[in-house]
Amino acid sequence: MPNTMMDTWASGGETLGTWLSMASSHSAEIAGRAGFDYVCVDMQHGVADYQAAVEMMQAVEMGGGTPIVRVPWNEPGIIGRVLDAGARGVVVPMVNSVAEAQAAVTYCKYPPLGARSFGPVLVAARAAAGENYFEVANDTTACIPMIETRQAVEALDDILAIDGVDAIYVGPADLSISYGYGPGYTDDNADYKAALEHIAERCAAHGVVAGIHSTASLSADRRGKGYRMQTVAGDAMALGRGMARDLRTARESGVGEATTGADSMIY
Repeated sequence: MPNTMMDTWASGGETLGTWLSMASSHSAEIAGRAGFDYVCVDMQHGVADYQAAVEMMQAVEMGGGTPIVRVPWNEPGIIGRVLDAGARGVVVPMVNSVAEAQAAVTYCKYPPLGARSFGPVLVAARAAAGENYFEVANDTTACIPMIETRQAVEALDDILAIDGVDAIYVGPADLSISYGYGPGYTDDNADYKAALEHIAERCAAHGVVAGIHSTASLSADRRGKGYRMQTVAGDAMALGRGMARDLRTARESGVGEATTGADSMIY
């Protein structure tokens, strides 16, 4: 049962993804068809509950995308449920210690690596003919702890040494706050910039993928630092910006100007 996101990591490539904050299978399918390397359903700060998340993952799969989920917290119930429903990776928030990172692996992976309960009610049905889901799940399901605090950065080498941590994911807003600044993505502060560079460097040393919440305009900088997993778009932001752009264009266009119809809506 291939996981194209993890296959890309294994070959040394980068993955660019998008983030879904709205509880909509319609927008999830659109995101799945857009060509991103992964599509993340956000159950922590987004508005999707479990049932909505299931339908969104199905829509992403139908669109040809790879669904992953950021769960609300580091606990076995929700992690197991989203994996059974089809998540190909789990982003686990606020992992600040070795014990918390080990717990995330324990919840994401089957024995002997972890203690995930067996019952892949939906995801096993998507396995290739003749494939045993249990036998391949640990290698094709990504455990992705979030590094969001100074405490986590200080424990980073020990976290990265844990077998079963496939990638880490920087939450830049919370990380910036933990260094005494406001929530932000840019590298205006020297110690925050140094932390981002340190995280990427230590991930490379351990052979673990460095991921980060990013933007399209920051992607070149983050790529240069060594981040191989970047979220560069999101549904709520794209919707707001796209609507504002179209409204501005309509208001600023001259009367009677011809259009190509390339952006025409289909009903």
